[in-house]
Amino acid sequence: MNKYRKVIKPKEALVKDDDEIRVTAAGSVSAYISRAAKLFNEMEKTYLTITATGNALTKAVTSAEVIKRRFKGLHQITKLGSQEIVDEYEPLEEGL
Repeated sequence: MNKYRKVIKPKEALVKDDDEIRVTAAGSVSAYISRAAKLFNEMEKTYLTITATGNALTKAVTSAEVIKRRFKGLHQITKLGSQEIVDEYEPLEEGL
């Protein structure tokens, strides 16, 4: 792999909705609960979407369970999906 270099692709600019909570592995569950409280109480939203990938999935599940217990009358709809990641490399030397 010393003779190849990874091609850096520009990231797509995704638009985040107001009712979406994106969970990361570095974030805290209490911050996500606070965001949900702000959405339901101050912004008067009727639903929210929690999204996560990779190592953050466990925090997303924990956050959803805590939010369901804290705010009565919620109903959970779970959707699973997959995302394909393709790494592209280019040769550093001619003829490879």
